[in-house]
Amino acid sequence: MEFTAGQIAALLQGTIEGNAEVKINKLSKIEEGVPGSVSFLSNPLYTQYIYNTEASLVIINKDQELTAPVKTTLLRVESAQNAFTRLLEMYNQVKLNKTGISPQSCISETATVGTNIYAGAFAFVGENVTIGNNVKIYPHVYIGDNTVVGDNTMLFSGVKIYSDTVIGKNCIIHSGTVIGSDGFRFAPENNHQKVPQIGNVIIEDDVEIGANCAIDRATLGSTILRKGVKFDNLIHIAHNVEVGEHTYIAAHGVIAGSTKVGKNCMFSGQVGIVGHLNIADNTIITAQSGISKNISKPGEVHMGSPAFDANKYRKAYIHFRNLDNIVQRIDKLEKEKI
Repeated sequence: MEFTAGQIAALLQGTIEGNAEVKINKLSKIEEGVPGSVSFLSNPLYTQYIYNTEASLVIINKDQELTAPVKTTLLRVESAQNAFTRLLEMYNQVKLNKTGISPQSCISETATVGTNIYAGAFAFVGENVTIGNNVKIYPHVYIGDNTVVGDNTMLFSGVKIYSDTVIGKNCIIHSGTVIGSDGFRFAPENNHQKVPQIGNVIIEDDVEIGANCAIDRATLGSTILRKGVKFDNLIHIAHNVEVGEHTYIAAHGVIAGSTKVGKNCMFSGQVGIVGHLNIADNTIITAQSGISKNISKPGEVHMGSPAFDANKYRKAYIHFRNLDNIVQRIDKLEKEKI
């Protein structure tokens, strides 16, 4: 793909300073710019690179002041960050706009398939599956029987979707993720017999799931990821968990069975939550925290393991760091008494 700086300016509704006919065919960081690339400057820490970058076009804020001449063509916009993000989105849409069904794929005769889909080599679509319009199914994806995949959803290579799963529109599921595997449930009182997991997983619209995640099916009913949920890589969601709308979970997060997480929560990396809890809306949990009790008040920040209110935790941690000195002082006082 090749565009002129002027064409990009028209797309982003910006103003060109320099050569509007310069050709652009790639994207780059400003400090790693090469001829033919477009970059951007929004962080003041990177301003120094504008004066010597080899990028052919740099997007900058409309009010960006420069203290020396530049050799690159500039594109001034209201927000360089937003404009470059939009450019990335357009680039990604073109790059990922695959269509057609590979002769090496296998789609059941009982499946219902929408228009303009892509199915790569060795993709498998089972019995009675419903695939929406503009769905992208990359090579080696497995979609089990009776599954529904909504319009514009993208399943990257190696995704495995067990039977009876429901996936909404505009979802993105990255490589290696498994959806609908059995929940971890056994009956110790019955010679540790496995408890059958006959529920399913429901993923609503606009959800993105990172690579190598595992979303377990419910024992009965459904494990549910509500609209707009975003997962990093390596997340485990156990059976019958419900994650509320627009909740974000960073890498290595683990939520045990039947816990209900509210809307607009943000969990940092390696957060662990035990089962059968309720987590209120807008809760923030810091990295490596362990949640063992309900969080009932919306908007709180929790940290530690076991976690509690972050402000109280920070104060307590100061005392913890001084604990050895305190013990030594107490020992000294006791010896003086003797």
